[in-house]
Amino acid sequence: MAHKKAGGSSCNGRDSNPKYRGVKVYGGEIVLAGNIIVRQVGNKYHAGKNVGVGKDYTLYALIPGVVAYCRRGKHKRRFIDILPAQQNEVAEAA
Repeated sequence: MAHKKAGGSSCNGRDSNPKYRGVKVYGGEIVLAGNIIVRQVGNKYHAGKNVGVGKDYTLYALIPGVVAYCRRGKHKRRFIDILPAQQNEVAEAA
């Protein structure tokens, strides 16, 4: 006969890895082409001028410039634009 009582199973003990989502660059900041601006689930922020969209809805800069947030359209959606910067501003950021 066993002298130890059997340990019960638990429903806990699982967790998913962090995804590090959120805004990475705020309005007025200088970005280079390819810099990630926002990691998100679905389109909380929409791509505006000079902004690309990844397959997981990540928004990234297509050109070097300054980030600008605004609301546009009938439903006041949040758009992110990249305004082309002067050459000397981009050189300072690099």
